[in-house]
Amino acid sequence: MTLKTEQDKKQSFLHIFIFVRKLAEQSVSFFTFMMMRFLRFIFGFLFIAAMMMSCKKKTIEIDKRVHFENQVNISYGKDPEQTMDLYIPNDGKEIKNVFLIVHGGGWRGGDKSILSSFIFSLMKKFPDCIFANINYRLASSSRYALPNQTEDIHQAILFLERKLQYKFDVILLGNSAGGHLSMLYAYQYDQDKKIKAVINIVGPSDLSDSNFKNYEDYSFVENHLVDPEILSDTISMNELASPVHWIRKTSAPTLSFYGMKDAIIPSSQKAILDSTLDQHQVPRQSFEFNGNHVEWLKEPHSAFLINHISEFINLLDQK
Repeated sequence: MTLKTEQDKKQSFLHIFIFVRKLAEQSVSFFTFMMMRFLRFIFGFLFIAAMMMSCKKKTIEIDKRVHFENQVNISYGKDPEQTMDLYIPNDGKEIKNVFLIVHGGGWRGGDKSILSSFIFSLMKKFPDCIFANINYRLASSSRYALPNQTEDIHQAILFLERKLQYKFDVILLGNSAGGHLSMLYAYQYDQDKKIKAVINIVGPSDLSDSNFKNYEDYSFVENHLVDPEILSDTISMNELASPVHWIRKTSAPTLSFYGMKDAIIPSSQKAILDSTLDQHQVPRQSFEFNGNHVEWLKEPHSAFLINHISEFINLLDQK
């Protein structure tokens, strides 16, 4: 037998060391690969769970007889701001009327959650109606309100048609900027006459009204409300964005509320809207409450509004 020299032993140890190091490196790489796969799986699972939770269904009990299925933050468009909360009666029947609720906030602020408590009160009066409370794309110094926000109302209606799979009438209800958008959409864009009624709460109807130009944020209205790209030589910004400019004989019946202490929307807005609707023989009612721009949400004003809304819709249902 030939004995290994000292040099041969060193070579053998070197080969073993290289082999063991490569094996360790491969093990680390494999472990890292598997960990990355595992973490991706966990993050994916958590994301899906979060999405499911955001659209989770729950039941809201208005009283012992009235229950609504509630889904929150449903996406009706591709933009993150295009979401709605949906309230559907639990009796499984086809619904005749759908309230589409549009919050206020000067076209660049606000959130649908502001109107949640008012919607719950409406549910007591209208247990057989669906309520869709929407957020929409807010305006900013780099993004115009129109036509985005009226397009969002249209997208929300199309989404509801796809989801419900039956015909229904839309009752547009909005406050402040939301009231303006509700009227503007109903009068200008409702070509298929899907809007049964408009309920305008302290919303501006005529942006060219000299009294409205005292609004503290009127410069934003002038510069960021309407995208200049949709204007033409034959129509001004104020005309295009003013609901009264688009009122015709076939316009949707309108119910309006204005605050006698409102420092934002002057009483002249009520007079202009009423006069234009009367001129075109559009069914309408309007009322004043003894409060400011936001106090309609509080009692006794909210009950005052809801009672008149109920009477107005019941009157339309009888025709």
